Amino acid sequence: MSTTWLMVRAVVEDAADIPRFDAWYAAEHLPDAKRGFGALRARRCWSRTDPQVHCAFYEFPDAATAEAAIASPALRALVAEFDRVWGTRVTRTRELLELAGEL
Repeated sequence: MSTTWLMVRAVVEDAADIPRFDAWYAAEHLPDAKRGFGALRARRCWSRTDPQVHCAFYEFPDAATAEAAIASPALRALVAEFDRVWGTRVTRTRELLELAGEL
């Protein structure tokens, strides 16, 4: 068993949307997703390389738990809510990242 993260990378197409997106994600989406997925932790950050890129990380104890979360009704509900609020103004991708080693 190895720690696994679900990474959601979002690109806010219009920089004018960033303040509203940032506030919404912090107050609503991140807590809802952490609770809905049953994640151990949820973190988010803005790219220093591309200021329109936002990444969220949801930590799980292992890959099986992360895979179950992304196949869950909770994910479908979160996607529907995200799409309702942001439509096509924010694009996103998802990746599962499994710990391969650390020092």
